[in-house]
Amino acid sequence: MIVVFLFLLSLASIKALPQGAPTKVCGTMRPFHGGGIPPQTDISPYSIYMRRQGGNVIVTLKSDLNIPFQGFMLQAKTPNRELLGTFQPIGNEAHTIDCVQSEDTLTHNAAQNKDMIEVEWQPPEDYEGPVIFNTTFAQNYQTFWVGVESQPLRVGKRFADDPVPNVPSRSKSTTPPNFFPDTVKQSETVFDPFYEGCSVSKLCFGAPANCVNSKNCKAVAAVTVSGDRYEFEMKANVNPGWVGVGLSDDAKMGDDSVIECVRDGNRPIKAFMSWTSGSPNFGAARVRNPQLGIRLLNSSVVNNVIYCKVARDLKTKVNGKDFDLANDKYHLLVAAGSDVTATSVGFHSLAYLASGEKKSLSDVSAVAAASKLLIRLHGSFMLAAWIGTVSVGTLLARYYRTTWVGSSICGKDIWFAWHRMFMVLTWALTVTGFVLIFVEVRAWSPGPHPILGTITTVLCFLQPIGAYFRPHPGTPRRPIFNWIHWFGGNAAHIIGIVTIFYAVKLAKAELPEFMDWILVAYVAFHVVVHLVLSIIGCISEKSSERRVTSFPMKDLGGSGRSSAYADRNADAPYSGFRKFILAIYIVVILAIVVALIVITALAPIEESWQNLRDSVMKSE
Repeated sequence: MIVVFLFLLSLASIKALPQGAPTKVCGTMRPFHGGGIPPQTDISPYSIYMRRQGGNVIVTLKSDLNIPFQGFMLQAKTPNRELLGTFQPIGNEAHTIDCVQSEDTLTHNAAQNKDMIEVEWQPPEDYEGPVIFNTTFAQNYQTFWVGVESQPLRVGKRFADDPVPNVPSRSKSTTPPNFFPDTVKQSETVFDPFYEGCSVSKLCFGAPANCVNSKNCKAVAAVTVSGDRYEFEMKANVNPGWVGVGLSDDAKMGDDSVIECVRDGNRPIKAFMSWTSGSPNFGAARVRNPQLGIRLLNSSVVNNVIYCKVARDLKTKVNGKDFDLANDKYHLLVAAGSDVTATSVGFHSLAYLASGEKKSLSDVSAVAAASKLLIRLHGSFMLAAWIGTVSVGTLLARYYRTTWVGSSICGKDIWFAWHRMFMVLTWALTVTGFVLIFVEVRAWSPGPHPILGTITTVLCFLQPIGAYFRPHPGTPRRPIFNWIHWFGGNAAHIIGIVTIFYAVKLAKAELPEFMDWILVAYVAFHVVVHLVLSIIGCISEKSSERRVTSFPMKDLGGSGRSSAYADRNADAPYSGFRKFILAIYIVVILAIVVALIVITALAPIEESWQNLRDSVMKSE
């Protein structure tokens, strides 16, 4: 009896599942035949064809060699391998199963020979982009192919009339659907239909600079001109609340006409016409009739990426200013942000960029970004001042007054001569950087960075003035000066570092997030060196066998040099070790400053690195 049971069980195991693929293979799409028969590794003889039918797609599975197949499993996926849409069988040879959502997968009803299968696939209403149909074909129980893919097909309202290439693709027939090779990741940007036609049939401009070439813009706008029809497309990622494109006369915010697409509750996207205000109250306010002159043609929100297409009248009058899209040239302003109110959008916290020159909207040639030289110089000067020169200058004044005793430069103690030089450099770099950023923005900007930066600059500006009028050593007011000078310098340094941290978050700076970790490393190193030198100072005191301490805070009540060594012509104990610590400190600080300035000057550093790598690969 047992032998008969095992025999019947073996018969069942060699027969294909009559009800099609089970849901347990949704992720792999790999049949578990014979306990693990491997799939075929050669090119599949089966192909996938597609044609549009209204807003849906008719998918045909067949063999160009007229080889029948017994079973199949069909899914539609995004380039990120996410299941998409729903299937509807045509005829009675297939049925749907639910893998991630209802009816997102199709499989056979019976393990019988089939020459062709036709099914209908319906995309999601809010999806715009490419779809790839992925299929497992089973010629019989022992012979099957996993991961047969179709050509990418663009779906969505704006692609409804596009022709479908009638070309099968069997080159990926052996690629399992749960495998993610590098080529798939690289092709994600190629699949993005937004960039198709840029510099060929439409004008494209995005932020950060040069992102249109690499197809990875945080915010991007495109203008398509067909006769008197002007269509503005906009797209933004990183979970935006809004994206907008402005027409400007001067590449600066203020007195600009803006089309903004905004996420709004039940309706995913609404389009408005707004008007930007310049100095001193920067902002964007919607015009009295925010839909006048524009029409929202299409929109979507998919995976926290917003897209919209808006038609704008050829001629409009906004806030009393005439805009003639056919005859006038404009700078393009592209921006995106997270915050939205009922009557306006918030600050462009995610992306902002202005084009470098005025262009006719019908000119589809590449658009260069406005120069950010002054912004880069501002950042570089402030980094050199508040990470570099001020750090070394304060260290010298605090711990090296009893080092190089008996030596002088121009009649001044060495520590004081170098301290003064570094602080003069700090003052010059800070004031220059402050002037440069005001020349660039031409007005006051909101936010913690400019507020803290202004406080730092004011404190820095006052420090040398106070030092010039400092009382002579030994006078009653000298301790008061010492404490004020110490407090002002340390407050400026701390606020300056906090200001730099806030700069990393500015969309205009285009700095990478890992820059925060470099700044954290600097702060940690700076604190550790101060602790080490303070401990060395305490040990040095004990070695001198004096009650009077050389700890820097206690020197503030005296004349400037530690009284413990005031009458000596030799360096304090452990001066050699302090010199070694200073050398290490200067080398590390220099390396950090250079790294931060390079990142700032080449921002966005990821784009610059990618362009450099592409240039090297082309030269090879």
